[in-house]
Amino acid sequence: MVTQSTRSWRTVVATVVAGGLAGTATAHLWQLYGPGRAGTAAEWRRQARAHQQRMHWELLSKALDDPALAVVIDSYGLDLPPEKLRQFLYANLWYINAFHLYDAGLLDQRQLRGHLRDLFQSPHIREYWEATRPHRASLDPSSTEAEVGQIAETLLQEREESDTDEWWVVGEPPPL
Repeated sequence: MVTQSTRSWRTVVATVVAGGLAGTATAHLWQLYGPGRAGTAAEWRRQARAHQQRMHWELLSKALDDPALAVVIDSYGLDLPPEKLRQFLYANLWYINAFHLYDAGLLDQRQLRGHLRDLFQSPHIREYWEATRPHRASLDPSSTEAEVGQIAETLLQEREESDTDEWWVVGEPPPL
């Protein structure tokens, strides 16, 4: 009789524990995915993009801090000395920062153009841009990244064709 009573008690405890765990899991899933929650695909993409941006920064920061790591991601096809490679990686961070500002809607196209115009005053940024031209050739033409790249290309072409050193007036601004 004691054995059957103990077995019943264990069954009750196991059922209560399992039910509690199932209830906790259900409540957690409801919080994540229930009606009115930010568990939408758009929210997941936004969170993934933010995570990717942090990872990009962390990885490039490590490469900037350690020349032995920087050579791992040297895909420029040039024989770059460590100092130049670090400059290219840093230029990439500035360009990607402009891209993310635009992609997140913090800059409109007119503001992006002004931001890029300022960035491309640096000969180091322009040299980086030229070295990475083959990288941009494989972008999906309908992507935001290709759009930003095209804005930058147009701006640089206008700068090169300009007969003035007044860089802030080079090129036609996009319509309002």
